Amino acid sequence: MLMELRKAVELIWENRKYQTTDPKEAVSHLNEEVAESLKALLKNERDKAKRELEDALSCIFIALKVLEIDPEEAVKRQVAQMKQRHEKLMIFKKDKVEIYVNGILKGGWSIWSEEDVKEAEKIAKEFGCNIFYE
Repeated sequence: MLMELRKAVELIWENRKYQTTDPKEAVSHLNEEVAESLKALLKNERDKAKRELEDALSCIFIALKVLEIDPEEAVKRQVAQMKQRHEKLMIFKKDKVEIYVNGILKGGWSIWSEEDVKEAEKIAKEFGCNIFYE
């Protein structure tokens, strides 16, 4: 049964086990279910983990409703955010390093030795930068 996301949220809301309008309480319930799912996975109890995660899904829907978040708009925003990749590039020049994010120079520093180059390469890896040598 394929269902519209907004309708699914309403169905869960109408059939929820606990009554709340407090966002903190709704998110706390969500947190508990996710934690229980993780505990079950750590014990290799996969079926229990799945049930707890399904309960967490209901808690997400309840939290969305309490926080007045349109689920379809939230999905659209998340997809847009995921598509927005931050291209990070570190360019090694003769005597300096420059860092670009999405083609915009964000900073840089002078390099004086091979040790400076190795340290900059280490930083590039830590921050997920592509490296280019000029």
